[in-house]
Amino acid sequence: MFKRRDFIKSLGLTTAAYFTLGKDSLAEVQKNQIAASFPGFYPIRIRGKVFSGGKGIANVVVSDGRVVVQTNGSGEYELISGSDREFVFVSQPSGFEIKKLPNGSSSIFKQIEKTGKDLTLNFELVRTGSSDEDHHFLLLSDTQIQNEYEANQLLTVAVPDVVETIKSLNDPNAFGIGCGDLVFDKLELFKEYNQSIQAYNIPFFQVIGNHDMDFGVRSDAWTGTTFKGHFGPTYYSWNRGEIHYVVLDDVFYLGTGTKYIGHLPEEQLAWLEQDLSFVEKGRTVVISLHIPTYTGAVTRYPKNDTLGGTVSNREHLYRILEGYQAHILSGHTHFNDNMIQGNIYEHCHGTVCGAWWSGPICHDGTPSGYAVYEAAGSELRWKYKGTGMDITEQFRVYPKGYQTDFPDHFSLNCWNYDPKWEISWYENGIKVGAPKKIVALDPWSVELHTGPTLPKRRTWVEPQLTDHLFFFQPNTTENLVVEVKDRFGNKYTKSV
Repeated sequence: MFKRRDFIKSLGLTTAAYFTLGKDSLAEVQKNQIAASFPGFYPIRIRGKVFSGGKGIANVVVSDGRVVVQTNGSGEYELISGSDREFVFVSQPSGFEIKKLPNGSSSIFKQIEKTGKDLTLNFELVRTGSSDEDHHFLLLSDTQIQNEYEANQLLTVAVPDVVETIKSLNDPNAFGIGCGDLVFDKLELFKEYNQSIQAYNIPFFQVIGNHDMDFGVRSDAWTGTTFKGHFGPTYYSWNRGEIHYVVLDDVFYLGTGTKYIGHLPEEQLAWLEQDLSFVEKGRTVVISLHIPTYTGAVTRYPKNDTLGGTVSNREHLYRILEGYQAHILSGHTHFNDNMIQGNIYEHCHGTVCGAWWSGPICHDGTPSGYAVYEAAGSELRWKYKGTGMDITEQFRVYPKGYQTDFPDHFSLNCWNYDPKWEISWYENGIKVGAPKKIVALDPWSVELHTGPTLPKRRTWVEPQLTDHLFFFQPNTTENLVVEVKDRFGNKYTKSV
């Protein structure tokens, strides 16, 4: 069997090999090896320069999604790509502006024109006006618009909220990530989605989701055609400050109907291994993908098929991330879940559209909204921002008996909870205890979503069990206060 490592070697993926490609004999050998591996394929030699202010930039990583190389001391690079590749992109180094396409999305790539076997692609970068060591980014998952009403909700309700948040950050180095399901199968609505991105006036990196794909094609290889026409490659990387960012495409189409699974093809895993070989161990790596690699729903609903809701070969991704401080950002599920496993913190986010534009919450009670991340050097901090809510709103308290399974208890939903958060209640200024975390249904979701007629816009939406519900029985309701402290020491209180 032709082993992957042998194949990588045949492509000449080591930096040393690529910097000797000026020798025609070696280049011809590589071309012949690639052509033999892929019948009907022809190699394309791509060379160029990454520069700023007329000067080349050394050690910039450049890739076509299969081959990964670094620029030399003069900013020059060279790689053997092929007729099966679509883009060449730079893993943009820190300290440079992120260019934007006319539609507002990031532009770190160039298209490979299939006009010959030699191609020159240069990348000109512009230095930032201020250090990007400290920066912010927003994570918007599942805007998922399907019709004119939902597009209008996005543009008139969600967008103004996001715009105000961006203004409050006052950060020239801020950017955004659209974490998939940008639209809901109606790919013509990418036009309205792009209008939302243009309104934010910061560069956005886009992730492909299962509802952003061209279905009905013969294999997964062709599902990104429309998406790529708007946004470019479906996996790539860049740098900001001390943090290395990666976008992956983990929605794998099964070639029939609209069936898919969460899966990372070998091509992406091999590319990621090469990409991270240029990233020093110990650094913070942030990976955005649509389908979460894992969520608590696996244990909350043990009888359910998880192939479409988690990544089947996630353990191999985790091995590649060993030695890094890794954060995995996802969406897809329309609930909020934080999973911590060793060096990996996975954030599965609530959605901009909530329960598919049917009301103010997701089906686990998380507000419709998005996440705001702050990077200080290699450290990340984050908060979830509910649309139309102040960012200090981090939990909701329900009156006694509102959760009918616990008629004698008050309940609260702390949607961005993880084990380092602390939740307490006080009576007359005295701390009494900590509410008990119990897997249950959010009572407001039960009210809004239960049954075949609710909610009216999406009658198939039902409440889902969540791991961030808490229950307590106070001795008195006089001067009753709930205090929540997040993992970063921020305190939030509510008088009940």
